[in-house]
Amino acid sequence: MTHPRLSVVVVTLNEEERLRSCLESVAWADELIVVDAESQDKTVQIAREFTDRVIVRPWPGFAAQKNFGLAQAGGDWLLSLDADEEVSPDLRDAIGRVLTADGPHDGYRAPRRNIFGGRWIRHGGLWPDWQLRLFRRGLARFGERAVHESVTVTGSVGRLEGPLVHRSYRDASDFLARADRYSTLAAEEWVRAGARVRASDLVLRPLGRFLSMYLFKGGWLDGRPGFLLAALYAYYVFIRSVKAWELKERESH
Repeated sequence: MTHPRLSVVVVTLNEEERLRSCLESVAWADELIVVDAESQDKTVQIAREFTDRVIVRPWPGFAAQKNFGLAQAGGDWLLSLDADEEVSPDLRDAIGRVLTADGPHDGYRAPRRNIFGGRWIRHGGLWPDWQLRLFRRGLARFGERAVHESVTVTGSVGRLEGPLVHRSYRDASDFLARADRYSTLAAEEWVRAGARVRASDLVLRPLGRFLSMYLFKGGWLDGRPGFLLAALYAYYVFIRSVKAWELKERESH
């Protein structure tokens, strides 16, 4: 009986520092597809060391780019990754068992291990951080959101053993740089949805995020990194609210 084939799809934009580790972790897959958004660094060059399926096209948004990548894949099963993620050996084995049995589910979530400043963050709601990334071809699609896109699978969804390693932020500077971009997209989506922006959103939402991550979800157990991440995520919530408020103000004048 023919073994089901696995296609791995990775979307990239200026990821020369992290892409190699990502692709090395899935070099065993039957097909690797990299969809690049016109990177200005060596991302494309690195991708072509691993696969000839490198597609360069303008950036249409997170969900649209990922859905385009899925449509290019020919495998029976698809694994969607970001360039800052790596498949651990244990997760590779778990995926192999799914492929061998061809199921039984139509999609699978993997526990994501978030790394900050070189350290595994075990608390604050950041572990196990289940992510739906493996699914049968033709049964999954990313929702059209500007940021923090998620995939929906038509069918049953199970869980995998073995972590997906996420080297999310190198340090606070890296977090702040990306927070500025993502908060703009999230604020624009907030305003497009017609939701109200209240003054309390600038105070209570950020405070609630910090208390939730640091106290209620045990972020303090991760020491200094746990405090920093709780504060940084609270800052992200604050600037997202500020930007949404400013957009609303400009609309009203």
